[in-house]
Amino acid sequence: MDLYMMNCELLATCSALGYLEGDTYHKEPDCLESVKDLICYLRHEDETRDVRQQLGAAQILQSDLLPILTQHRQDKPLFDAVIRLMVNLTQPALLCFGSVPKEPSMRHHFLQVLTYLQAYKEAFASEKTFGVLSETLYELLQMGWEERQEEDNLLIERILLLVRNILHVPADLDQEKIDDDASIHDQLLWAIHLSGLDDLLLFLASSPAEQQWSLHVIEIISLMFRDQNPEQLARVGQGRLAQERSTDVAELEMLRQREMAEKRARALQRGNRHSRFGGSYIVQGLKSIGENDLIFHKGLHNLQNYSSDLGKQPRRVPKRRQAAQERSPQRRSALSVRLFLRDFCSEFLENCYNRLMGAVKDHLLREKAQQHDETYYMWALAFFMAFNRAASFRPGLVSETLSVRSFHFIEQNLTNYYEMMLTDRKEARSWACRMHLALKAYQELLATVNEMDMSPDEAVRESSRIIKNNIFYMMEYRELFLTLFRKFDERCQPRSFLRDLVETTHLFLKMLERFCRSRGNLMVQNKRKKRKKKKKKVPDQTVASGNVPCSAEELEALWPGLAEQLQCCAQDPELSVDSVIPFDAASEIPVEEQRVEAMVRIQDCLLAGQAPKALTFLRSAREVWPEGDVFGFPDISPEEEMQLLKQILSAPLPRQQGTEEGGIEEAEEEEEEEEEKEELQVVQVSEKEFDFLDYLKRFACSTIVRAYVLLLRSYRQNSAHTNHCVVKMLHRLAHDLKMEALLFQLSVFFLFNRLLSDPAAGAYKELVTFAKYIIAKFFALATVNEKAFVELLFWKNTAVVREMTEGYGSLDGGSSGCRAAAWSPEEEAQLRELYFTHKDVEGQDVVEAILARLNTARTRKQVMHRLVRLGLADSVKDFQRKGTHIVLWTEDQELELQRLFEEFQHSDDVLGHIMKNITAKRSRARIVDKLLALGLVAERRELYKKRKKLAPSSTLDGEESLKDFWQDLEEENLPEEESEEEDEKEESLEAEQAHSHSVLSAENLGQGLHQEGFSAPLLWLQNCLIRAADDREEDGCSQAVPLVPLTEENEEAMENEQFQQLLRKLGIRPPASVQETFWRIPAKLSPTQLRRVAASLSQSKEEEEEEKLHSELSIPGEQGPSEEERRENRAEAFRDLLLACKEKARLVSLEEEGAAGGKDQLKVAPKKRQLLDSDEEEEGDEGRSKAPDLGAPVIQKKKRYQIEDEDEND
Repeated sequence: MDLYMMNCELLATCSALGYLEGDTYHKEPDCLESVKDLICYLRHEDETRDVRQQLGAAQILQSDLLPILTQHRQDKPLFDAVIRLMVNLTQPALLCFGSVPKEPSMRHHFLQVLTYLQAYKEAFASEKTFGVLSETLYELLQMGWEERQEEDNLLIERILLLVRNILHVPADLDQEKIDDDASIHDQLLWAIHLSGLDDLLLFLASSPAEQQWSLHVIEIISLMFRDQNPEQLARVGQGRLAQERSTDVAELEMLRQREMAEKRARALQRGNRHSRFGGSYIVQGLKSIGENDLIFHKGLHNLQNYSSDLGKQPRRVPKRRQAAQERSPQRRSALSVRLFLRDFCSEFLENCYNRLMGAVKDHLLREKAQQHDETYYMWALAFFMAFNRAASFRPGLVSETLSVRSFHFIEQNLTNYYEMMLTDRKEARSWACRMHLALKAYQELLATVNEMDMSPDEAVRESSRIIKNNIFYMMEYRELFLTLFRKFDERCQPRSFLRDLVETTHLFLKMLERFCRSRGNLMVQNKRKKRKKKKKKVPDQTVASGNVPCSAEELEALWPGLAEQLQCCAQDPELSVDSVIPFDAASEIPVEEQRVEAMVRIQDCLLAGQAPKALTFLRSAREVWPEGDVFGFPDISPEEEMQLLKQILSAPLPRQQGTEEGGIEEAEEEEEEEEEKEELQVVQVSEKEFDFLDYLKRFACSTIVRAYVLLLRSYRQNSAHTNHCVVKMLHRLAHDLKMEALLFQLSVFFLFNRLLSDPAAGAYKELVTFAKYIIAKFFALATVNEKAFVELLFWKNTAVVREMTEGYGSLDGGSSGCRAAAWSPEEEAQLRELYFTHKDVEGQDVVEAILARLNTARTRKQVMHRLVRLGLADSVKDFQRKGTHIVLWTEDQELELQRLFEEFQHSDDVLGHIMKNITAKRSRARIVDKLLALGLVAERRELYKKRKKLAPSSTLDGEESLKDFWQDLEEENLPEEESEEEDEKEESLEAEQAHSHSVLSAENLGQGLHQEGFSAPLLWLQNCLIRAADDREEDGCSQAVPLVPLTEENEEAMENEQFQQLLRKLGIRPPASVQETFWRIPAKLSPTQLRRVAASLSQSKEEEEEEKLHSELSIPGEQGPSEEERRENRAEAFRDLLLACKEKARLVSLEEEGAAGGKDQLKVAPKKRQLLDSDEEEEGDEGRSKAPDLGAPVIQKKKRYQIEDEDEND
């Protein structure tokens, strides 16, 4: 990017910084403001990071910021601002873009920013720059923690972040390919060393008072040593060991042999000048494209290089199937840098390692660190423990991480990374890199424990024995390697990961084998999953099941004892209602509609003889549902409470199946049960004697063998130790377990052929010996089993290996060790006869019928295989039991399930209707899982069976007793056979009536909140509801809207219990889980309902006039209602619930009549709903109301009824 293309404002800001004259930088008067403006510009840059690119192209950091930093350090505000700007400019490109972009234009911007960062890193490789940073950091650290200000701590953190950012910049691989050469990174490390910053890092790591910077320090140290090999670094300055010299000699000899072989091959070839008629040859035994033998048109010396793939276009491998690339290889730095790093490592281990690693571990466990910071901890553990083991092994220097807790921490993270790699497929390679770091740390822990075994100190060897005893005892540590091998994916995990996994497994097996030999017998932990069947609970036919067993005489006999208990506890001041909640807050039924269930719970307590508990429930329910006086007046007397409880005891209340206290839980359990008998897996922990060969058999798997063969293909690039680890494992499987047939595979033999024909095969004596051993075993088996050559085409498991070696059909006897008896001709004839007899019988399992009539005992599997071999069936799948083993969903079945869900999603039992109507019968759990997978429901509780809601009625139809009311209500709750259209109408009417009642009760509560000073929060709530209604009308769709209080007054209101009760009555749901914080307006409320709810929150003028009218009609001096009036009011409240069902039926009939009447009947004067305070009842179904009776006794507690009046003009 050219400087002249820079933005004008940005160019003017950069020009106002100052100018460089020779080696002196002259700052402008507006230098500080210009730096702050640049920070502001960077904060508002676009997604292409245009500001960052323009500043990088103009080299602002090199020409302006670094001179200001080094020459104007005394100007503290300017120095702090420049540090802030440089931290932002040197931010890693991955953090700027989030990830490496895949789109070409964005990837170009990413690489451009990376280029500028590499230029910044080269500019920072100066002793003068790091000298200023070191001096500033030293002065700040000299101050005690009580003297430091917040600005000082921020400056310390910014300096550490700046150093971290500079070290984090990746190297340019095109320029840094030569070992022992001083790269940019080496120059940076040398500048850090000369400035003394490395000593400050050691001080921060060792000081107990500076533990807050421990994560920054360990990150900087990991970036300093990212290209180094700890073992090579530990041997710097000690001269070349004899082992290294012998290794180098062997490598040179190998290269010389290959070169000599190539020379001999070229000598055998003819010269370039030869006749074009060299001849054509027929290769016998090698077919061409047709049926004839192959004709070869070149010289015989080229025949050995012939391949059928010559001239073919290589097959392109898609990106998602390409093997993962290796990370940048390690390089050897300049000698002076390596000596400095070696001394730094020694001092770090002596004084800082244990303290720093303990502080970092504490930060990680307390979750004070950022995401993925544990990777720096695992890198430091692996690097410094390897350095300690290679330099001069002293276990005390790494005692902080040398414990069973460290093994557990690494194993947990390794398992977590492994699971995330399988689930988060987009970031699978990133999780694989983190898993590789954890594996390296685990490998180094094992290597250190193994080194402790060879220590001359008895205490060290005893510590090693204790650690090994713990890790070998736990099953998780033994199963770890099997899991990693089985899930190895070369698309995500590079070849280096497989190499480290093979070497770590080799070390673990060697240690485990040696430990078993020294102990004789080893007891280990064994975890086994036991399957048990869980039967459904059969509900007791008692009071809890909903059938009251007591007659009227029994209830009369039960009441005197309850009355005595009630008289004793009625005046008890310690009887608290706070501990009892009369409603279920987790239920889908609104709180205002749970009054009947609360009544049932009170009756259950009375029937169980728990009178104090019943009284507590009654008083608690009175506080929750004060409207209607269903549970009594607020100032009810003890005698009236006893009479009310007596009425509840004798009332025939409608009950759900199951107990009301545990009904919800039992209903959920019934919905979640998969079948009548459900299989559950229970992990049983026990101990058993460990057998090393049994454990080794777990590795006899084709997946694991293929991973080892994959690594063996690169035997030329592998180290001698890696090849030894591969051959040792394959030798254990082939020789120790007698399963050499696992390696009878064509690709393995092709690899052996390449190995044996290698000119440098003499350097791989162990591999050559093993290859000859396997090939000899194969040809020995081929003399007995002629099908062994065909078996070369396939990878094999242990069962196939057994059949190859012991004879085919040896596994027909099942899992028992004995071989099944052969089928005689008489048995085969009987089998044919039985098959032809029962194959056409409908509704019968053919195999079961044959098994019941066979003369000899055979298993189902044997009969099916014999029928297939006799040609009576095409496959074993033809005999699968019908109705079982349906696992996969077809596309048509998914469409059918989606159609059924849309059809029944508004019914009371969605899942029950789907299971009745679905074509392919499946279990309840399978249907629920598929609905969740298709995204049709968000959680399982949405599919629970909905209880029938009881909406309060708006009219009263006559004088009825309390007992008659509950009898009528029971009749209303009986199931009726109606059409689907009528059911939908009833559901909509119930919802409308329930919502109207909630609005009515919310008005009373809203008026109380107005009087208590919550007018402003109520106005805010009203505005939120109106805005939500407008948005839903505009968008045409609805979703849950959170109520976010932005003022302190609204926050206090949202925490108020009475305000929360108002929200529940309005239908606003509380936070559903821990992840939710705010109350939400549910999506099911329509815009009309939202506006109606919003209108109910404000006290209208009509209501004020009605209150005035009521006060005028009230008789002065009236103190309160009498006892008879209170009983009448309570009976009226009970009748309210009954009349809801009757009003619903009336409205349905009116709708049907209106629909059948025609257009003329539809033209009726519009009606409006009013809320009147009256003591009168509606007399008919015509929608007219009587005028209030002035002579009637006035009740202190007013009741509201919802009636429909004609317009005022009529």
